Parts: sequence; C-alpha cells; structure tokens
Amino acid sequence: MRKFKHLLMVVVLLTSTAIFAQTKLTGKVVDESNQPLPGASVVVKGTKTGASTDFDGNFTLEASANTGTLLVSFVGYQTKSVAFNGPANLGTISLSLSAESLDEVVILGVIDIAKDRQTPVAVSTIRADEIVERLGSLEFPEILNATPSVYATKQGGGFGDSRINIRGFDQRNVAVLINGVPVNDMENGWVYWSNWAGLSDVTTAMQVQRGLGSSKLAISSVGGTINVVTRTSDKKEGGSVSSTMGNDNYLKFLASYNTGLMENGLSASVLLSRTSGDGYVDGTKFEGYNYFIGIGYKPNDDHNIQFTFTGAPQWHNQRSWANPISDYLKYGSNGEPNIKYNSDWGYRNGEEYSFRRNFYHKPIGFINWDWNISDKSTLSTSFYGSWGRGGGTGEIGRINGNRQYSSVFKDANGLVRVDDIVAWNSGQPVPDFGGGPFNNPVQRELFNGSYVNTGNNGHPTSVGGEGKYGSDNGISRRASMNSHNWYGVIANLNNELSEYLTFDVGVDLRTYRGYHYRVVNDLLGADGYIDYDDRNAPATGRVITQTVEASPDWNPFANIKNQQKIDYNNDGIVKWAGVFTQLEYTKDNFSAFFQGALSNQGFKRVDYFNEAPGEQETDMENILGGNVKGGFNINIDEQHNVFFNSGFYSKQPLFDGVWINFGNNLNPDLKNEKIFGLEFGYGFTSENYSVKFNAYRTQWADRFVDASNTFFQGTPQEIRGVANLYGIKQVHIGAELEARADFGNFGVTFMGSVGNYEYKGDVNATFFDEDQNPIPGAEEATLYLDGVKVGDAPQITARLAFDYEIVEGLKFDISEFFVDKLYANINAEDFDEADHQGSLQLPSYALIDAGLSYKWNISDDDSVNFRLNVNNLANTKYISESDTNYFAREGDATYNGISTGNRVFFGWGRTWNFSVRYNF
Repeated sequence: MRKFKHLLMVVVLLTSTAIFAQTKLTGKVVDESNQPLPGASVVVKGTKTGASTDFDGNFTLEASANTGTLLVSFVGYQTKSVAFNGPANLGTISLSLSAESLDEVVILGVIDIAKDRQTPVAVSTIRADEIVERLGSLEFPEILNATPSVYATKQGGGFGDSRINIRGFDQRNVAVLINGVPVNDMENGWVYWSNWAGLSDVTTAMQVQRGLGSSKLAISSVGGTINVVTRTSDKKEGGSVSSTMGNDNYLKFLASYNTGLMENGLSASVLLSRTSGDGYVDGTKFEGYNYFIGIGYKPNDDHNIQFTFTGAPQWHNQRSWANPISDYLKYGSNGEPNIKYNSDWGYRNGEEYSFRRNFYHKPIGFINWDWNISDKSTLSTSFYGSWGRGGGTGEIGRINGNRQYSSVFKDANGLVRVDDIVAWNSGQPVPDFGGGPFNNPVQRELFNGSYVNTGNNGHPTSVGGEGKYGSDNGISRRASMNSHNWYGVIANLNNELSEYLTFDVGVDLRTYRGYHYRVVNDLLGADGYIDYDDRNAPATGRVITQTVEASPDWNPFANIKNQQKIDYNNDGIVKWAGVFTQLEYTKDNFSAFFQGALSNQGFKRVDYFNEAPGEQETDMENILGGNVKGGFNINIDEQHNVFFNSGFYSKQPLFDGVWINFGNNLNPDLKNEKIFGLEFGYGFTSENYSVKFNAYRTQWADRFVDASNTFFQGTPQEIRGVANLYGIKQVHIGAELEARADFGNFGVTFMGSVGNYEYKGDVNATFFDEDQNPIPGAEEATLYLDGVKVGDAPQITARLAFDYEIVEGLKFDISEFFVDKLYANINAEDFDEADHQGSLQLPSYALIDAGLSYKWNISDDDSVNFRLNVNNLANTKYISESDTNYFAREGDATYNGISTGNRVFFGWGRTWNFSVRYNF
C-alpha cells in the first residue's frame, strides 16, 4: 500500500493552494412519513445550480452566493422554499403531497431500493452525474470498483467484454436488475455487458447491495445485487448533445431530448448514441449503437404507466485467448511485455481481421404500471420481453493437423497469416504449411474438384470413411450463435396494514427459449464446408455454402430457423414461476423486515443433431427452490445506527448442471445449491463525516461445476473431455469500510475491504470424453480442494480519493485503487493430488485515476460541460487475472515472481478521454 504516497503528495499540494470561498449546502429530503425521496430536485432559486437527491434522499450542492433560497421539488409533492445563509447542513426537509401535481415520471414500482438507516443491508449508490463524469471510456461495471468487495476487469479488453465479481462471487451469482427486472441469462446466469453497452447513458442511479440484498425475488444474489434505475422522462423539457474522444481513435456521439410533462399527461424521452474505436488492445476494433425510448402517461393520480424500449446493437473484435506471459515478453521490447498483444487476429488484404468477433443485439422492452388502488394499497406490475440475436466467431478446422492458433500460422510479430490461410484453402501452394488440398486426390474425388473445409476432425479418408479422418481439411471462421426469446411479468401488491406495518405479496413469471448452434461465417477462400456432426443427416455429410454475417441484426425478431447449422444444434427451455412476500415494520428508531420466496424452475433440452426424431426433446425437469431472509436496523441516535441480516437460499443449479456433458443427460446427482449468509453493519453520519462498516459470512454448498479439460496432456493418450465436479463448498468471510469527509470545497473518500474466500472440504469428480463416454483411466477422482483459496477475485481492495473545487465550476479529482491477495483462476480438476501448492497469488498493484471538469453556465437553462479523464496515470503494468495456476519451478523463467508459462490478461496501461456536453 506504499503507492498511496502518490495521493498524499497531491493532498499537500492541494492544501497549500489558495482556497476560494464557496457555499456548501447539504441536507436530506423526505416525505410526510419521513421516508427518503430519491431523485428530488434541489435548485438555488434564480440560478441553474442544483442537484438531485440519491436513493437515501441526501443531497450536496455548492452555491456561488453566500445567501439565497433553495427550491426543493419532487413528483406529486408541493415545492418547498428553504432559505440559507452561508455553508450549512439544512437538515431534513419534509415535502407535502400535492393533489394537483402531475410531474415527471420515474420508474420505481417493482424496484427494491435499500434505504439508508432503515434497510438492514450493505449498500453503495452511484448517481448519474458520477457515472457521466467518471466513466468516460471505461466499461460500465468498472465504475463499481469504487465500492467495497467489488472487482471489475476488462478481461481480454474487447469492447463490452468486462466482468464483475462481488465478495469473491462471479457475475453468474450476482443478480443484475434493470428497473427491477432480472437480466441474468436464464440458462447460465451470465451478464454480457456488451449487450448493455449503452446502459450508462440512460442510468439515473445504480445501487449495489452486497450480500443477499433486499430484493424480494428468488434471484441469484449470492454475492450481491446491482440495481440499475432508468428514467422515462424528465419533469423539465430539454436535452443534451455530447461528444467524447479518447486514445486509440475512441469516438462517441450522443444526443437526447425530453419533452417534459405535457398537458395531456404524456411525457417522453429519447436517446441515440454511437461509439467506435480501434481498441486499446491490438486487433479489437469495435462499433456500437444505443437507443432508448421512454414514454410516460399519468391519466390521473391513481394510474401511472410507462413504456421503455432500449437496445445496443454492436460488434467488436476480441482478445479471447489469454496468452502465456512468455508470448507478451516475446513480442515486447527491452525485457518488458507487450500488454497489447493479441494472438487472435491478423491482416486480410491489408485490413484488420480477427478470428474472434462478438456481435449481438439484445433489446429489452418494459411496460410498467403503478395503480394506487386505495390510500393503503398499491399494485405495481412490470411486463417485459427480451429478444437476443447474435453470437461470437472463432476458428474451426485444421491445416495438416494444425489449428489456427499454431505457431505455423504466425508471422514474426505473432499475428495470424490470414492471407496465406486463404491461399491454402483455395488451392494455392503455401510451402511452409505443407501439402494442400490442391494435390489431394481423395478430396478431389469426394467433392468434384472443389476445395471444401470441415471441422476439427478432418475429412473421411475415403467414401464411407470408416471413422478415419485426414488432417488437410482447411480452416474456416465459424460463428457460435446464442439467440433467445424471453418474456416475463413481475407484480407486487403493497398493503399498509397499519401505521407501522406493511405487507407485500407478488408473483414472478418468466419463460425463456435459447437457441444454440453454429454456422459458417467465412469460408476463407474455400468453395464450401462439409459437416458430419448431424447424426440425422446422410453419413456422407452436408456440404454448406451459406455464410452468416458477423454483424448485429437490427431486427430482434429475425428468423434464425433457415440458417444452415454445423457442429451442434440445440435449444434450452426454462420456465420460471415464483411467488414472494415481505413483512416490513418501521417505528421510531427501529425497522425490520422478513422475506420469503418460492420458485419452480423447469428445464428442458432439445437436441436436433445428436438425437433421433421423436427422441430429441427431454422431459421438463422441475426443481423447487426459494429463500427466506430477514433483518433489523436500530438508529441509536441521529448519528449512529446498527443493523443485522441473515438469509438462506435453496438455489436451483444452472442449466448445464441439470443437463450435463453437452447432451440430453440428466445429472444423476441433481441437488440445489445452498447459500447461508450472515451480516452485521454499523453506520455513522454527521454534517461533514460519514462512515459505514459491515462484516459478513457467506457459505455456498452443494455446487456442481462442469469444465472442459484436456486429460493425459502431452502423452499419446491425450484426449479432450469434460470434468464434472460434485459437492463443491465455499466459505467467504470479510469486512468492509466506507468513509467520507468534507472540508468546504475539499473532500476525501475511502473504501476498503478484506476477505478470506476458501474452498471447504474435498470433492468428487467424474470425467467424460467429447462423446459423453467415461475416459478410461480417468473415470473418477477425489479433488483435494480443502483450504484452497478461491481465485479470480482479490481478497483485499482499497481506494482513496480526493475531490477539490478550485473555483466555481472547475473541479479536480484523483484516486488510487489498490488490489492485493488476487489469486489465479484455478482449475479444480488439477487438484487430484493431496500435496498440491494451492492457489497462485498474483502480484498486487495500484492504479491512479485523475479527472478535471468544468461547467460553463451560458444561461439559466443552458450549460456546456467539459471533462478530461486520465486512467492509470502512472502507466502501471499489472496482471488483472490469470487463467492458469502454474507455480514456478527451479530454472523456470519468471515475471514479477510468477512463471511465464501462466496464461494471463494484462490490464490496460495509461488511457485518456475528453468529452464536451451541451445541456439545453
């Protein structure tokens, strides 16, 4: 943590600078029942200076005048005037309901928002203004690194390829909600942030609830819940136009407009944006769009209806393969690694060509209806649908036994010789590739002189084949398609039973069908592709000449049935029916809640290639799960509060844990995962200081994991297969701290988290080959995981940040983010001997980010905002994650103390972005 000295030097410089007088105002806005009002408007009368309250109703703003009046307003409430005279905490400002008010439409109905000093969960909130300023060209999840126990990285560094861990759990076990609707994939639980690349543009606020959280739904909140809230319209007519530029030709344009509330009760908001660039990592060009349409209608005080439709069609080239450190060093200079190196691309006819390209369009539409049935009852309902179309490309096939990633096909700079592969596939001689299809009489006989590529197993050696394969089949680019149709409804009935007691009951209904198959994307010079993997097709195979573009389809309802499939073709069907309830008690300084939920998940698999007609569809496997959780909060006085919560989840396994080994094979040891959590918290709040501390323990048992693996590697018996791991148990223990101090126009923020994430107990494993047959000599084993550290997430993080307003409108901020106890992502199947060395600890690192912003008020309604961000200011080289767990042996080459044989992703070096935004 010595690197924090950089920031301490900045403190000395800042505190020695002349401080210009400002009037800092803070306070809290609540309703008549003393509940916080998030999103309330606080404006200095007669000026453009203002702020919005956060989820807890708190606000902070700085006025240029020493005296004046604040205008505080919120939808459905009377505007209140509050006088100020000099810097002050204005305390709690209570607003009264207005019978006539028809103001802005805000989506709140089915969202479970945690309230400070009331909801007993660990929570951090990031508002829209912070996202706009700090995010720049970062990935959306990365802004959450400012919160405890969160670790977000770019993975390979492609546009939208970031991922996030909370308290050591990956994003398959972190629930992501948009306007209260879960968006984790219903088969594998994953969240692909490239599908939501435009979400940051339309976010009002983002709340991270760590641990089991306060959501009433039976969702996978093992590590935490991310609530993203968007708005359909502003109460004020206006809009914005912005442009952002950055390193590596990063360029973003955005325009938005809000109608404001019209006399007919309608309000609307629209947004369009385009983002493009070359990518920081070599060979990762990208282009993405974002659109957002929001329409609100409030015919009277009892009904509030909103329609939202948003999507982000995009394509981006990727670095999906984590290269060994030795490769980064080989293509680096002066003994330093080339952290931009990417082995997945090359040049075709002088243009960038990547074997790894992701392309997707996944719009989501909501209809939210809030109905005030009576003074004591409200029904909130959200109808939604999501339609995903797209996939990701990769290589398929061999040239004389070698796959595309072989060194045979690399030039002196480590790039793929794409032009030479095209030449070989089309019958031209490439001497160092070896003999080609142009002189292979067997292939010429089979395909009438055409040059036809195929999969990784090659062509039959003669008509009929007898199961024997040659190795001269050519290399193509295929696309693995993962499309889906998803519909759902969530309804919540809230009843005020008494002055202190409220009761909620609701339903969560979903239906999902995922379409999984491969197509040929690029024949790379060949005349066709022959597929032998459809067991229902002729044994001689199917010659395919149709190719599918690797670009997003703007039509989310595009027909995919007529695409010619290769390799595999199956559907995953998931049905979800859930009920939930909550009892909440609030009186004086005490609040408590109890929640319970039940869900039935049905899983069905349809395999069109490996099963005969009439036998392709499995039965629906229904599994019951649910959760119970509760907690309480005590406000000891105006400054101090404590809380406690606990919960138990019986969580259904993911789809691949039900139907295993990539086939219609029901897991013989099917069990629900069991999660038990405990959490304690303390909070302190005063005029200039705030502190939040919490400690937790989460136990996760009966996990099932399947992982692709190579068995007997380096021997004549080497074989690819699957390792099925049963009964995995993890225990995650930790403590978290957040603190903030304000000194006039200078502020300090700190967060820190310390954890201990370990596997508990040994597990059993079974091994199967690619045809789902047990592997001789490796049928089953005991894996010695007891005490092994959980990898892929740091167990210590810290962040120290300073912000300083130099003069009115001109602000400077700087922060340092520190990571330690980061372990490699282990392959559990490698722990088949008791004397293993455990998890590989990666080098710690610290990153400095800085920003400068200026707001120029042209008039009361118009302003221009400038923002400059510099990330990783010191250009630190660091390993953000490792896919392997190799310990250095005597004589091995090392980098920063770890073996250069480890396959890793380096994080980005220094980057910058500059934006100009005009608000009107």
